[in-house]
Amino acid sequence: MRMQTVRPIVPRRLGDYSVGSRILLISALSLLIGAVAAVVADGLLMLIGLITNLVFYQRFATALVAPGAGHHAWWLIVGAPVVGGLVVGLMARYGSEAIRGHGMPEAIEAILRNGSKVRPRIALLKPVSAAITIGTGGPFGAEGPIIMTGGAFGSLAAQLLLLTADERKVLLVAGAAAGMAATFNAPLASILLAVELLLFEFRPRSFVPVALAVVVATALRWVLLGTAPVFPTDHTLPALTAPVLLLCAAAGVVGGFIAWLATSLVYLSEDAFRRLPIHWMWWPAIGGLIIGIGGLFEPRALGVGYDVIATLLAGRATLSLVIGILVVKTLIWSLSLGSGTSGGVLAPVFMIGAALGSLLAYVFPPVAPGFWALMSLAAVVGGVMRSPLTGIVFAMELTHQWDAVMPLVVSSTVAFLLSVLVLRRSVLTEKVARKGTHLTREYSVDPLEVFLVAEIMPQSFLCFRNSATVDSALAEVAATWSGAAKRPPEHVQRLYPVLENDRLVGVVTRHQLHEASMRRTRGADTRLEELMLRPSVVGHPDMTLRELANLMAQNGISSVPIVDRTAPQRVLSVVATDQILEARLRDVDEEHRPERVLNPLQL
Repeated sequence: MRMQTVRPIVPRRLGDYSVGSRILLISALSLLIGAVAAVVADGLLMLIGLITNLVFYQRFATALVAPGAGHHAWWLIVGAPVVGGLVVGLMARYGSEAIRGHGMPEAIEAILRNGSKVRPRIALLKPVSAAITIGTGGPFGAEGPIIMTGGAFGSLAAQLLLLTADERKVLLVAGAAAGMAATFNAPLASILLAVELLLFEFRPRSFVPVALAVVVATALRWVLLGTAPVFPTDHTLPALTAPVLLLCAAAGVVGGFIAWLATSLVYLSEDAFRRLPIHWMWWPAIGGLIIGIGGLFEPRALGVGYDVIATLLAGRATLSLVIGILVVKTLIWSLSLGSGTSGGVLAPVFMIGAALGSLLAYVFPPVAPGFWALMSLAAVVGGVMRSPLTGIVFAMELTHQWDAVMPLVVSSTVAFLLSVLVLRRSVLTEKVARKGTHLTREYSVDPLEVFLVAEIMPQSFLCFRNSATVDSALAEVAATWSGAAKRPPEHVQRLYPVLENDRLVGVVTRHQLHEASMRRTRGADTRLEELMLRPSVVGHPDMTLRELANLMAQNGISSVPIVDRTAPQRVLSVVATDQILEARLRDVDEEHRPERVLNPLQL
């Protein structure tokens, strides 16, 4: 018995986005998490300032100050980072190994591998270990630990409630992005970083709560630290010419090269530390020794270095400072980061990029104070982090140089292009990949979301009446197989609807038919109504293929009857997984098969 399908014309229940009412609950929670993250960020900055003042200036104060702002004995410059590394190594071994690293890879790993679950002790040990590392001269940023700490508080709040793994992910990222926004007064860049690096999706269910958390954290940051940009500039750019934009592209090329060099050094260092015949607990102390030796050559390369970044972006840096930062900061940051110490990457990348641009300013024509430093900062961020939009917006929000958007797009995009051509992974994702987790940062529309079931379901299919016997059904199946000479065997139907008065009453599989045929006794003939199973799962022609694939995966089945939504017992077709995969094949074909659509000779 064969039936023909009828294609529906107007799909139902579909829209641009899929969102439910639970987004309101998650958004409400994100407001609280944003406030907590802002307070945590301010507290960590104060703790870093306290340790720096105690170690290098022997005074009790919490204001951020550069370790290299004053003169210190050589033994203090060398010894402080070593002692800090030793303390962090002990905390990692006897507290939690998860505090090792620069924060963002650990947040990514928690999302991808651990169901967005972070242990409570991380919320305490990570900021303390980072404050010790940076406060004793470590050339790292506070933003990575703040991201991990804010994310830890978001995850802890989610773990206390009855939420899904995806909802925990949203709250974790909300805390992470809020912490970054509170650190740099850069709300839009923080949201973009969450989208480009942490969320692995762009959906209302995640974007809205993250944005709300960032808004709350930024507003609290204004109360705690003021509304001024971190690195203010007070000039307007002149009209830019085509040669200047070409030089911005050149700055992007150089920035992309520096990004490649720094990333390579980080993982060469990590590989070298892994070959050491000593326990990893001692590695941060060795990294501290590298930092201390570098500090002897250029003390201003130590610590977070916000004051140095401000000097570079203002165009007031001397050539000796520019070269010292570019060489010493790059080496001590990349080599010590491989030791597994605790500290972020953004502030060092800002400083390296700004130093690179300050050096290019000696060669390129003048445009405005700090212009080339700003271009190179965005380029190195775009290359190191592989997040070009974040690099562009960060550069503008850090300086409030809003009229620099066009040249920033040029430099950041060129650096990003060079980075993706020469590096498989970024400094943020290589660590996760080395632990056996492959991740992709290419976001595209799933082809299974584009096609409807009605577009791929077979136009004819085999079904049986409930009074049919196993022998007659097998004969029909055999006829189907014999008619499949021009079709691959995998496209032959394996699930058969069973009808009574043209209404779906059950299903039977080819395997069931063969087993019944082999088990039956001589002279007996089984009817399908004795063999069939009640259909517990059905699909509809107006479903997307993704909906149908999810339905099949949840129920552990490979074929499903397709029924009319308005008449649920009217069978329209039978769809199997191989038909769903045909949509994937269409997408692969569009990506890899070149074709000439227009022939100039025929126009």
